[in-house]
Amino acid sequence: MRPFLTLVARDLGRAWAGGSVTYTLAFFLLVAILFPFAIGPDAALLARVGGGVIWAAALLAALMPVERLIGPDAESGVLDQFAVRGLSMASVAAAKIAAHWLAFGPPLMLAAVIAAGLLDLPGETVLRVELGLLIGTPGLAALAVATSALVSGLRGAGAVAGLVMLPLAVPLLIFGAGSIDGGMGAVKLLAAVSLMLVAGAPFVAGAAMRAGME
Repeated sequence: MRPFLTLVARDLGRAWAGGSVTYTLAFFLLVAILFPFAIGPDAALLARVGGGVIWAAALLAALMPVERLIGPDAESGVLDQFAVRGLSMASVAAAKIAAHWLAFGPPLMLAAVIAAGLLDLPGETVLRVELGLLIGTPGLAALAVATSALVSGLRGAGAVAGLVMLPLAVPLLIFGAGSIDGGMGAVKLLAAVSLMLVAGAPFVAGAAMRAGME
């Protein structure tokens, strides 16, 4: 358990120190700010589509750090050192998912409150958006780490990551935006998809990291 927590703390500190969290939040807010310019100042329209806009912005922001989640450790030989010390790559991936969610999820939920204010969302809608992000962002974090492991070492990994991750994240976007309308069915489906990604991503990412070391 101690190596797991040490790895979580290491990756979390690196995300904050390296500016990854700041860039991701800045990109998220920038997307949320630009949408009103594109669809006009109609307050009723903004209130109706604002929740979906926040979810779309969150999905795009989730792509920002993907290239840096696994690649630097693979290139510097850190993953090889973990393997020599007997750590399974699945447990390393699980630690990276936990660290990435801690650096990505809660700050994004705070930024979503600011975005909701810019989009003039009512308080009830903001609460539904926050609940959806609380349930869905662990799935986004797991998908980001798995994608990073799959594209690590490839030329143009950042562009390839978008092509891999965005289609797989569509269910989270659909059910996340659907949960804003108050449907408990969408909330349950969002939770099911997020749980499936969190449970499966460590094994996918671990297998990809092992393949990259061979």
